[in-house]
Amino acid sequence: MASDPADLLPGVIDAVAAASTAILEVYASALTVEYKADESPITRADRAAHDILATRLALLAPAIPMLSEEAEAAHAFAVRRDWRELWLVDPLDGTREFIGRNGEFTVNVALVRDHVPVLGVVAAPALGLTYYAARGFGAFCSDGESGPRPVHTRAAADPLVVVGSRSHRGDSLDGLLARLGPHELRPMGSALKFCLVAEGAADFYPRLGPTSEWDTAAAQAVLEVAGGAVTTLDGTPLRYNARDSLLNPSFLAFGDPTRNWPSLF
Repeated sequence: MASDPADLLPGVIDAVAAASTAILEVYASALTVEYKADESPITRADRAAHDILATRLALLAPAIPMLSEEAEAAHAFAVRRDWRELWLVDPLDGTREFIGRNGEFTVNVALVRDHVPVLGVVAAPALGLTYYAARGFGAFCSDGESGPRPVHTRAAADPLVVVGSRSHRGDSLDGLLARLGPHELRPMGSALKFCLVAEGAADFYPRLGPTSEWDTAAAQAVLEVAGGAVTTLDGTPLRYNARDSLLNPSFLAFGDPTRNWPSLF
């Protein structure tokens, strides 16, 4: 394994930029939507971004395998259980937002080592934003115009700013919000919810419904390097490629680790 994940960061950012360009080309044209076996939508943009990332990451680090939402052959635990290092990729996170053309979709690439995301790039092509981080390097946001700016979490505000899924809200979240006390809820799509917490624009992202590992790993890396944390409901750090299932348990993403967020449960 390479000693410093930051050494890989420029190449990953370039790969994500190329995938973002391909996505925007599809975004500007008429969309054809298909549906996978689990009834989740997929478009030509998902496939184009996957192909670009698979090619670029293989050139960047040939020894590191890739686990992507759009590469089902690698999903079997028998294939990936012995991988100590892997790319965890969602070529287009927030396909529903992409189809709805609200701009809140992302390209997510994480480097996972020993079940921990140590590098993450989260780009929002339609918004012109790229968040990126690596352990020992720092967390940053670039808007493509000015230079990159460091991002840091903040002490919990009063009232709290909570981000929640725009497409997947349920009664369990409403129940949690009722226990939380005064707060402002900001609906947001894709991995951008983590990024708002990472840059100190929000305090808390509780997710009480299903997500997949490629939905969260890159943004978790950004948030953790920026000073926050992502845990299961009992406070255990969220980990990757450690189980047969690629579905995450319910989790809490927060910016202020001095507050006892799991006590809400």
